[in-house]
Amino acid sequence: MAKAWLSLGANIGDPPAQLVEAIRLLDAHPSIKVTKQSSVIATKPWGKTDQPDFANMAAEVETDLEPIDLLHVALDTEREMGRVRHEVWGPRLIDVDIIAYERIEMQTGRLTLPHPHAHARDFVLVPLREISPETAEWVATRA
Repeated sequence: MAKAWLSLGANIGDPPAQLVEAIRLLDAHPSIKVTKQSSVIATKPWGKTDQPDFANMAAEVETDLEPIDLLHVALDTEREMGRVRHEVWGPRLIDVDIIAYERIEMQTGRLTLPHPHAHARDFVLVPLREISPETAEWVATRA
């Protein structure tokens, strides 16, 4: 089983409840086990700032899925929860991003690992440091 680290966020609806539901759905997948969760932090929006504050957290998972397949599960989870992508960095019911997968560095048309913007986003690094300081440090040095 490989380890991967996810960043989850929401800022419309009931964000804390949506984070709980996203974790539940991910953990219910037969190829994913959520092994660690950070606390939830409130953060200001990044990129597009004229929207409500976010609730953000990080999760560590063990999986036998390849990185791109894990991405598909994350996107399926978002869709199942009702996310519709209207605008880049806009308000969202849920966002599930893969921040790192083992220590793999890759760049494809669909997925870049580690996440290309994670090093500049405290709303990603702070929760990640809580559950995996060494992974947060690795991600932060990959800018």
